[in-house]
Amino acid sequence: MVFDPGAAPDSIEWFRKRGEAPAIVSLSDVHGYLDAARNALTAVGETDEYPPLVTVDGDGCLHWAGNDYVLLLNGDLLDRGDKNPECLALVERLAGEAPAGRVRYHLGNHEMAVLFPERFRWPGVYSIEMDDDRRRSFVETVAESRIGVAFDGYAHTYSHAGANEPFNVAAANKQARSAARRLATMFREGRYREHQLDILPEYDLVFGVGGQFGRGPSAGLLWMDFKHMRPAAPPQIVGHSRHQAPTRNGNVICENVIRDNLGVPGGEAVVIERPGGIAAVTHSPSGATVTEL
Repeated sequence: MVFDPGAAPDSIEWFRKRGEAPAIVSLSDVHGYLDAARNALTAVGETDEYPPLVTVDGDGCLHWAGNDYVLLLNGDLLDRGDKNPECLALVERLAGEAPAGRVRYHLGNHEMAVLFPERFRWPGVYSIEMDDDRRRSFVETVAESRIGVAFDGYAHTYSHAGANEPFNVAAANKQARSAARRLATMFREGRYREHQLDILPEYDLVFGVGGQFGRGPSAGLLWMDFKHMRPAAPPQIVGHSRHQAPTRNGNVICENVIRDNLGVPGGEAVVIERPGGIAAVTHSPSGATVTEL
């Protein structure tokens, strides 16, 4: 995997200290559906309110448009769809073209399956069937802090599934890095398959599944179902749980909309946070729409 964002800060304050205030464009749960991801990302530039996030070349490939954004892929880029390598290649390309720190990739529960395939027995999915070289490269990318778990935005914290209680973003990212470093060592020592699950109980903040089948109220940042999110939870942007449109429950917004809109024209959306507010941009055949959240 050649995902190199140049920097992976824990907070928007990293940009503010540099005199920058980029809008945060977040997209979750692409799940290998490349066309849906393209529709969501290109919708930004189809509005009157926002300049383009990406441009499209003559071959149909997306490229960083050079405008003032952070693009945040909020977990589950992989699995279910049939364009998983292409989705990874898209994110790798955008990270290579954008300034340092401007493309973030967060772990979701399906990226957890890349790290810990022995924990999950999902048939026929990319995260489980990935070849060992690609898996090892992914593990090493997480170990090098290039893929994280969480990010503090202007008024919201971003992670794949979120939490009802405040959590330390730096600590969450450190847990993922620490776990991946140990997995990388197991790879080097030839004991990855046999011993990967031994370390899981030490990283419940991130990888706790919340019961035998996952998604329970005690689950970690990659697994808790949105139905367990309390309205008074800290302000967050999450994915993981499916909706037809970006959905607010009190302080928390769930942005996972791609799968519920497969097979119908439009519905793919991103969430955009700026210092003064937050909105969804949704693709439709008649043009993108902007909805304040």
